Parts: sequence; structure tokens; C-alpha cells
Amino acid sequence: MRQLNGSAVATALWVGLLVWSPLFAGQTAARSKAAKPGLTAEDVIKLARAGLSEDIIIQQIRKSGRAFDLSTDQLIALKTANVSDRVVEVMLDPSQGDIPAPPPAVFKDAGPPPAVMIPAPGEAALPTEVGVYVHKQSQWVEVPPEIVYWKTGGVLKTIATAGARHGDVNGHVPGASSHTAFANPLELLIVAPEGAALAEYQLLRLHSNKDNREFRTVTGGFLHSQGGSQRDQVPFDGKKIASRVYELTFPATSAPGEYGFLPPGSTSGSGKIYSFRVKE
Repeated sequence: MRQLNGSAVATALWVGLLVWSPLFAGQTAARSKAAKPGLTAEDVIKLARAGLSEDIIIQQIRKSGRAFDLSTDQLIALKTANVSDRVVEVMLDPSQGDIPAPPPAVFKDAGPPPAVMIPAPGEAALPTEVGVYVHKQSQWVEVPPEIVYWKTGGVLKTIATAGARHGDVNGHVPGASSHTAFANPLELLIVAPEGAALAEYQLLRLHSNKDNREFRTVTGGFLHSQGGSQRDQVPFDGKKIASRVYELTFPATSAPGEYGFLPPGSTSGSGKIYSFRVKE
């Protein structure tokens, strides 16, 4: 084998260096690039857990200059670490404009449930017990009921029922006058029993007769235009303001005297009436 002289060996080495230098430089650059992958999803989780603000984390994400290709597991891990949706959106697309932080949640009072009235400060609370009430001195005052004794026309003929048609009844309330007295105008409230309507109540004018008060009405609370059954009926208007609660105004044209609200179901046996006296 022929030996190469020193000049030939040097030349061969120089050519080899020229060939392999670019390849070596490319491999070195590739290793350098691989060694610096940039910010990862795990890094974002660490920053969030360290307590850094959203703006700082977003700034770091944009400095990396690349979008994250997040897997389902990574998205779940970010959510579990309480990384905000705002940060995740920037991770997916760092080139988009600034995403404003969501406004703080404002919790509003849902208010009262339907069909329930809550009085304003200074107003009287609505009663809940069945009965009749009068608004007096910023509160609802209960009208106490009195016992009614009945005499039926056509069946028990007495002096008190003379002239009453069949089906009419005369009510008798002991005592010449009610112990409950109010001045007109009156604001009234009726709390009706479950299933009862305001139309089943009758407002009646009572007539004093020695030691009792009398009035005439019809059995069952159903009114008709025949005879004198409506002689003592006083028309009134009212409106429903809550469940079983009705508000009404006593007729301003009614003369002073004895009155009473006859509730439904009180025209058989011994019933009751919410009686009161309207003062001069």
C-alpha cells in the first residue's frame, strides 16, 4: 500500500471538516431547540398554584410565542388546578387580543314568592288567622265574632219572622250594641278559610231591638231578589292581595250604626258574625 505524504493527509482532513461542519451545526441547533421547548401546561399549573395573577401568566404564555395543543387530560388538569378560562383561551391562541376579566358576580335578592305580600317598613303585617280585621293605628285589629241565633221563616213562625218568605232567616245577636266600635272610613281585611271566596261573605246592617240586634238574610249565603231577604244586605267591593286575604273598604255612604260580616256556613244552627258599630 502506498503511503500518503503529509500534505495529502492535511488536505483530506480539511475536506472532511468542510463536509461535516454543517451537519454538526444542524444537529447542535436541533438539540438546542429541543432543550428549550418553551412554556408547558404543567408550567402554567405551577404558576397558577403559586398565586400569580392571570395577567402575569398570560404575559408568560405570549412570550413563548406558540399555541398549546392541549389534550383532554391537560384541559382537565388545568381546570382541576383552578386555571381560569381566560388563561386557557390565551394558551390555545396567544395571538388574540386581550380578554377582559369577567365582572364579579352580583347576587340579587330573589324577592318574595308569588301571592305573598311583605309589608314595607312602618306598615302593618298581614294577619294569617281566619277572621275580619280593621286597620287602626298602623296595625290590623281583629274584629271579635259574636254568636248568631237563627229563626227560619215559614217553619218557625214567630213575631220576629212575620212576613219572611220561605228560605229567609232572621239572625239574632245578643246585646243591643256591639262592644267593638270604629269611625268611618274603615279599611277592612278578611282572611278567609281555605277554599272560601270573598263573594261568600255578606255585609249586613243590624237593627237594635231591646236587648238584641236583628237582621234578615237567606239560607246558605245565596242571595236572590225576592222578598225582604236583601233588606239588610250592604254591597261592598274588595280585592285579593294574598292567598286567602282580601282587602276592602267599608262603603263611605253607609250611615252610622250596627254592622257585621257573616262568614260562609253560618246560616245553620248557631253561627257567628263579625259585628261592629260605626260611630257618628
